[in-house]
Amino acid sequence: MAPPPADRDDGDASANPNGRITRDVVLAAALELIDRDGVGGLSMRRLARVLGRDPMILYRHAPNKAALLDGVAEMVLAQLKVDPADPDWAGQLRAVARGYRALALAHPNVVPLLVTRPLATPLGLRPPGTLRPLEDILTLLTRAGFSGPDALHIYRALFGFLHGHVLNELQELIENPDETDDLLRLGLYRLPIREFPLLRSLAPALASYDGATELERGLDILLTGLTDSLTPRPAAQPCPGPSADDRQRGR
Repeated sequence: MAPPPADRDDGDASANPNGRITRDVVLAAALELIDRDGVGGLSMRRLARVLGRDPMILYRHAPNKAALLDGVAEMVLAQLKVDPADPDWAGQLRAVARGYRALALAHPNVVPLLVTRPLATPLGLRPPGTLRPLEDILTLLTRAGFSGPDALHIYRALFGFLHGHVLNELQELIENPDETDDLLRLGLYRLPIREFPLLRSLAPALASYDGATELERGLDILLTGLTDSLTPRPAAQPCPGPSADDRQRGR
């Protein structure tokens, strides 16, 4: 998305003239700009104008735009709740998946930050808040009896699926929403029938896409496969103590 014109009205520049500028305030304002105008619409100068401050003040909280984007991703991911003590590991992963989808739908312009930026940053250099879901899910799964490597495989499989799902859901486009014929609504009539017979035949299924239903179906497939192929170790049982007869004989 192209940056907005320099003379665009970003709201009341004096909306926060006397309020204390903290990192949280800066990140919240940055998120609002991204939600409205996309990542390309965010600049330190625009953000300073929204906050009614000199741009140099913002550099105390984010040395550059890259750090600002990392902070926004960290703030959004902080809303993703994981209960590592949940005894139902599969149920907890479903709850995490639903929560991630909800965040993606609430902040669609932030999704590229959540999906692509971490891939360009080594784990140890990522903002700690972006690693919290990983640590909590590893804790959840190792407590359930999975080995560390298997827990990592499950995390990667889950978030690989989630990233693909939310990107797909956000890009489900209808060409002609007023059309009643599914082939026309999706523009699939443009495809040569001899080259894409199956894709054209699935027009009703494609047109009736439901993100929540697709998520649950995908999780059914994923979690069933994980349960079948990766079996957690049973919880260690305490060694039984000597019986009363044993203690009597030991006298």
